[in-house]
This record gives sequence, structure tokens and C-alpha cells, in this order.
Amino acid sequence: MKKIGIFFGSTTGTTAKVARSIARVLGVNDNDVHDVANAAPSEVGGYDILVLGTSTWGSGELQDNWYDFAAGLSVMNLKGKQIAIYGCGDETMSDTFCSAVGELRKRLNDTGADFIAPYNVVGYHFNHSDALAEDAVEAEGLLLDEVNHPELTEGRIAGWCTVIQKAAD
Repeated sequence: MKKIGIFFGSTTGTTAKVARSIARVLGVNDNDVHDVANAAPSEVGGYDILVLGTSTWGSGELQDNWYDFAAGLSVMNLKGKQIAIYGCGDETMSDTFCSAVGELRKRLNDTGADFIAPYNVVGYHFNHSDALAEDAVEAEGLLLDEVNHPELTEGRIAGWCTVIQKAAD
């Protein structure tokens, strides 16, 4: 079984809450859930699968604590590691909904890691997101709207985590 580490940046606590929910579903120990504000990029070394979480701010930017952490990761050789990204946003921010997911993916593209667990966005309501993959039906990861659709979060996390669990087996 591959070892999973969860790394998140959270300003209001929403992304942290989601990290703990994902950890419960995946059976990840609390010691393996890290706030990037208090972690070093080198801490990813002990994990095979990295679950990375960020909220989206402003006009599609990463959560503040991610900038230094992502800069550190971006120069690392992460070949052999798998990365799954989730993001929290607000669909009423229709032109930038969860765009930080795409921003984080872009910053880590050259690390050699394999990106896993895209998520189908059928049923979502937004105009644009930098998180969308080329086919515009799948996002680069799980997109959550705890502001307008918190009732969908648990089911979306459960479905997304099945893909991560398959990768871990």
C-alpha cells in the first residue's frame, strides 16, 4: 500500500476541514495531514501519493501559504510520486471558480510527478476555471463549493477518493 500525505493551505478553515474529511475517507493518520503554512516542501519525501488542497482567492490565485511551498516543490524531482489536487471555491465567482487547482497543477508540471484523480464537472455551474483539463468535462482535480453546495461535498469526496484508493493499492 502506498503512503498518502495530505498537504493543504487554508485561510478560513474550509480547506483544512475538507483535508480532514479526505483523510477520514482515505484512512490517513492525522500525522500525515499537513498545513503548508507549517510544513517544509521536503516533507513530501516520505509519501508516494500527495493530496494537495487549496482555496481560490482574488482573480484565481492560490491560497497565500501555497506560494512558498509550491515554489519549493516545483524545483524538486517528484518522479515516482502521484499527485491529486482538490480545491475549494465559490461557484458565484463564475469566471475563476477553483482556478487555483489549475494554478497549482501548472506550477508542479515539471516535477516529474504523475497527476491522478481528475474530476468530472458535469452538474457544476460556472463560466470558467483554470482547473479545467483540455476536454472541458474534467477538472485537474476535485472542485468543491462549501459556500453554495455543502450538501454535495461528502458525496464528491467519497467518489474522488475511490480513484486515489485504487492508486494506493
